[in-house]
Amino acid sequence: MRRKCLSMLAIIFAFSSMCGTSVIAGDHTFRYAFPQPVILIDAGHGGIDGGTSYGDILEKDINLEIGRRLYVILRSHGYRAILNRTDDYALSDDNRWLRNRSRHIRDLAQRKQLSEELPSEIVVSLHVNWGRNRAKRGPIVLHQNEGRSAILAFSIQNSLDSLYAASSLPQVGKPFYLLNHVDCPAVIVETGFLSNAEDRAMLISKRGQQKIAEAIYGGIVQYFTAI
Repeated sequence: MRRKCLSMLAIIFAFSSMCGTSVIAGDHTFRYAFPQPVILIDAGHGGIDGGTSYGDILEKDINLEIGRRLYVILRSHGYRAILNRTDDYALSDDNRWLRNRSRHIRDLAQRKQLSEELPSEIVVSLHVNWGRNRAKRGPIVLHQNEGRSAILAFSIQNSLDSLYAASSLPQVGKPFYLLNHVDCPAVIVETGFLSNAEDRAMLISKRGQQKIAEAIYGGIVQYFTAI
């Protein structure tokens, strides 16, 4: 727990130093460290929750690697970005405020809480898909039933479709907790199907992960240009 807290604080202090703001010791909200909205990158799953898998390939690891690369790209282009987990741990472990027996609900609630505390301009949640039909492939972006979220989803979908030579349309993610509870524009990016050999090769290679991160970045840029 101490290592994880220090990891997040390191990000906060680095950002604070860069933009000339200070963090008030003992304060449990991040709003002092982040006076302006940030792009929150949500690396799905983590720790005990591996997500979908193929052999010893785990979704949580792919999400984190793409998230790290997206974070670096955004920051290198001057965007204020935060990655909500920097290592392999479950965000539910950090949730000591919600009395709920479900680890899954505590995890999701913690992700939602971070989107408010940071505070976030947009949330991009990274995941990997799985299908019984192994021929099914390509990215799918899920969005809220809200205009700005839809624009963000279409922008990222368009950029990823170009990378995958696909032609999918984003979808409203009605049953997803994060999309239903986060107030700012948010999307869930299913970066590919781990069940598909072609997608899997892209998802597990460093070069493929970099290309996916660059494509998501391109979609984010399109979004901010459009709104």
